Amino acid sequence: MEKFVIFSLLICIIISNGFCEELNQTAAPWRIHTLFSVECQDYFDWQTVGLVHSYKKAKQPGPITRLLSCTDEEKKKYKGMNLAPTFEVPSMSRHPKTKDWYPAINKPAGIVHWLKYSKDAQNVDWVVILDADQIIRGPVVPWELGAEKGKPVAAYYGYLVGCDNLLAQLHTKHPELCDKVGGLLAMHIDDLKALAPKWLSKTVEVREDRAHWSTNLTGDIYGKGWISEMYGYSFGAAEVGLRHKISDDLMIYPGYVPRAGVEPILFHYGLPFTVGNWSFSKLDHHEDAIVYDCNRLFPEPPYPREVQVLEAEPNKRRGLFLSIECINTLNEGLVIHHASRGCSKPNWSKYLSFLKSKTFANLTQPRYLTHGNPQIEKAEVQQYAFDNPGKPYPKIHTVFSTECTTYFDWQTVGFMHSFHLSGQPGDVTRLLSCTDEDLKQYAGHDLAPTHNVPSMSRHPLTGDWYPAINKPAAVLHWLNHAKIDAEYIVILDADMIMRGPITPWEFNAALGHPVSTPYDYLIGCHNEFAKLHTSHPDACDKVGGVIIMHIDDLRKFAPLWLHKTEEVRADKAHYSKNITGDIYESGWISEMYGYSFGAAELNLRHVINDKILIYPGYDPEPDVNYRVLHYGLQFTVGNWSFDKANWRNVDMVNTCWAKFPDPPNASTLDSTDTNIISRDQLSIECGRTLNEALRLHHIRMNCLDPARKAPQTKQETKDDTPPQDIRTRELTHPNITDPIFSSFRFWIVVLWAFSVMGFLITVSMVLSGRKGEGPRGKGSHHRNKRRASYSAFPDTAGRHDNILTIMLLICSCNCRKIQKKILVTE
Repeated sequence: MEKFVIFSLLICIIISNGFCEELNQTAAPWRIHTLFSVECQDYFDWQTVGLVHSYKKAKQPGPITRLLSCTDEEKKKYKGMNLAPTFEVPSMSRHPKTKDWYPAINKPAGIVHWLKYSKDAQNVDWVVILDADQIIRGPVVPWELGAEKGKPVAAYYGYLVGCDNLLAQLHTKHPELCDKVGGLLAMHIDDLKALAPKWLSKTVEVREDRAHWSTNLTGDIYGKGWISEMYGYSFGAAEVGLRHKISDDLMIYPGYVPRAGVEPILFHYGLPFTVGNWSFSKLDHHEDAIVYDCNRLFPEPPYPREVQVLEAEPNKRRGLFLSIECINTLNEGLVIHHASRGCSKPNWSKYLSFLKSKTFANLTQPRYLTHGNPQIEKAEVQQYAFDNPGKPYPKIHTVFSTECTTYFDWQTVGFMHSFHLSGQPGDVTRLLSCTDEDLKQYAGHDLAPTHNVPSMSRHPLTGDWYPAINKPAAVLHWLNHAKIDAEYIVILDADMIMRGPITPWEFNAALGHPVSTPYDYLIGCHNEFAKLHTSHPDACDKVGGVIIMHIDDLRKFAPLWLHKTEEVRADKAHYSKNITGDIYESGWISEMYGYSFGAAELNLRHVINDKILIYPGYDPEPDVNYRVLHYGLQFTVGNWSFDKANWRNVDMVNTCWAKFPDPPNASTLDSTDTNIISRDQLSIECGRTLNEALRLHHIRMNCLDPARKAPQTKQETKDDTPPQDIRTRELTHPNITDPIFSSFRFWIVVLWAFSVMGFLITVSMVLSGRKGEGPRGKGSHHRNKRRASYSAFPDTAGRHDNILTIMLLICSCNCRKIQKKILVTE
């Protein structure tokens, strides 16, 4: 009997302690709930499978709930109720009052409904709000990311320029509190309860403000009010006084280049991305029933070993690895989902074997944000690498100058595409120089975040035709009229392709010491030309192309840049080639000398770096990772060539599927000379990047696929209303399906009950055994007492009582722990 008692004690301890240990690993000190919003469509169903799978794989603490917006008609046909723990919310895709078709409003409307009717909303401390088109790589734990009550954590959405202009002043009483955030939101439940009604009402308000939908005010490249919900969030948060802790490191778009040393914990595959010849765009799968087609997956991306040889630069290669991890995780979720539906076992394939391998499991273990300080304030998005490693990186802003012509439009498309791929931090602004007449007819407002400036192509005083003067004139106008919170400005040209970030901390820019690239043909810096046009000819640097300058220097310098450009342009007596280096001898590089002479006047001495920029067609230095391709000159690869001047009057942007002649395949290059290979590879990269930018732009234009043209419906031709007819239903109490977590709680209770029952059975058996011993005699009592007094061993009768006492304390203690964990989990 004693052995049985001890054995039962051990079982009780093992079960209760072991189970509590398991709960301790998953339980959090506060209750977390993760939410995401979807509609009753195949498009959202495969995204749901991917997100929920990644939620489990990343070991995100707390439950997850899908806010499902469906009309009654949609719900009758819907097959995906069991794809995730679900809370049904009324659809507001068609606004019940305005009849406006705007599905994005379902996100704040669904959250308002969840807060009002869900029991979960009454038993939670922190809420994590995600989008369906995301993959979780590691736990998103609000307090670990630095969230506080009143200070949510969010990802940075730099394109929400309306926070800095008239739009914020129109729609919030506290425009100074407007934060450009979205994608990932982690906040205290009390903050969400205060915010949600404002989020919804401000979304409606911004959506109705059609007069201010333009790209210049909103940053919405379509100019159709599609990001009204995002502004609804930012303006609503400003109204209730929330100040966000903003991070550029938490989330990454596959296809973007991560910052060195940063391990993002969230993928957002909202944009198309490519790896080698493979590509993925979620829009290509808008009506894809892949969730319900047994054993069908998205096209397999390259394998890791193939990616290894695609890119030599380590951080770009890491970006490619992140891209394939995103789609592989999606496919892994589909494999598991199809198996759970009872699909027949798929045929063996190399790709399926890879997804089930230990190698893939190791590559996709839960990630944890690697950042020196995850609690990032708005002005501390990055960390310094200057002399003070602990000091936060300065904010930067990139600008480039264009005009209202189709020639600059296709360059803008190429520039913006490369900007997003480069990993360049901070905002970007196109300085668009147009006459009033040109601006009325201009169709390219949505190509980039834009600051409009008056055209000086025809000088207002001299009548001189010199479009290049628009560059310094536009920079000066921008400085005088825009709200700029950046410390450093990066100035580039439209005919550039960015290949990587251009930052002041990497290239050692400082106040009084701008960074630029060498323009050796500016010989006027070293002859009488400089003596004529600057009082400090010794400070004249032959630079241009890429400029990184402190904002304080730029504010002093910009007027001189414009003034010296006018001065040099007017000095026709010194246009000759032997003085200026201008092969045309027509003063076309006056703006470049205006820059060098203006900088010399302020005694700005440049940090000149010849490893930032290269012209396609030039021979690169070995092992140099150039950040910019400047296709200002003609270049060739074999029989193929490209000259931007040949496309001056061709509308590549508004002509569906227009593209430049495809460059040759790199595999066809002559491999005998490594210098020639490197040169030609850069030229091919430039041509392909431009064509890829145009292709993606035409997709965004909704150009019809040439392979499957379909006539437009009447609804498609009316305003921006998609061809669907969805009726709004009355607000009703939701049906909740939560099979995963109902099952989890059930087994917790079963194990807890098993532990208690085992304890009670043991106590019963011990007590019944002791009753059978009968009353003890006096002699027996004395013998036991004497033995207990002189023996080295304890009294066995007393030991039963001690064991029972210990069992009662341990098991009851652990049972209380289990009960507590159950409450936390629920």
